[in-house]
Amino acid sequence: MLDVGSGPGRFLAWVGGPRARRVALDVSREMLGLLPETWHEGGGRGPIPERILGNAVRPPLARSAWAEVAVLGNTLGFAGRFAGLLLEESQQLVMPGGVLLIELAPSFGERSQYFARLPKTAIVRLLHAPLAAVLSRLDREPFRSEPSRHETPRAFRRFMVGELEERLTARGWEVRETMAVAPALGPDAERIAAVRKDPKSWARLLDLEEEVGHRPDRWPRAAAVLVAARRPSSMRMIK
Repeated sequence: MLDVGSGPGRFLAWVGGPRARRVALDVSREMLGLLPETWHEGGGRGPIPERILGNAVRPPLARSAWAEVAVLGNTLGFAGRFAGLLLEESQQLVMPGGVLLIELAPSFGERSQYFARLPKTAIVRLLHAPLAAVLSRLDREPFRSEPSRHETPRAFRRFMVGELEERLTARGWEVRETMAVAPALGPDAERIAAVRKDPKSWARLLDLEEEVGHRPDRWPRAAAVLVAARRPSSMRMIK
């Protein structure tokens, strides 16, 4: 699997199969130099991923050769006016039947109004309840948009989910899954830390975020959306 615009490789331990050969591509030699440390700190097992210095807009790699290509960490957005070209090149790298995983940044993010007004200890207790009960409470109140935490560079290219899906399906790709990242609790570090200390609450929160994240109405204002698509394969079409 290939991580396009990998930076220090903070996602590499979480993508690819258990026996995958992992490769990191980045334009920064300094970032690639941090990868071994990031790999071990992030729980990576097995050999340290291979590193290739190169521009993702003109990747020095064979096309149609990768079972999985990941474009995470807002690499697509930071490509700015070259975002369309980077997306095109990333698609070309994937082998027929392979998977492309892309992270989008449609907006500044949002969170549940209900969670935002609860004390952290109350959220921990609430997450011991069945998932359906927690969802019903979240749905009684709206979700509120997060303010911008930093100035967005003018060159940053924001993609909406619909735009990306249209580009992919026009080329015959099959969009397999789309999910907003952490739309319920949002980037609330204090509440996240409190929930994580309780294994049952943490497991319930992960299920909750996944359930809410798959709702299309949560995608337009999300700070991060993951889209997984499969490249068409003649063999799959025959089957």
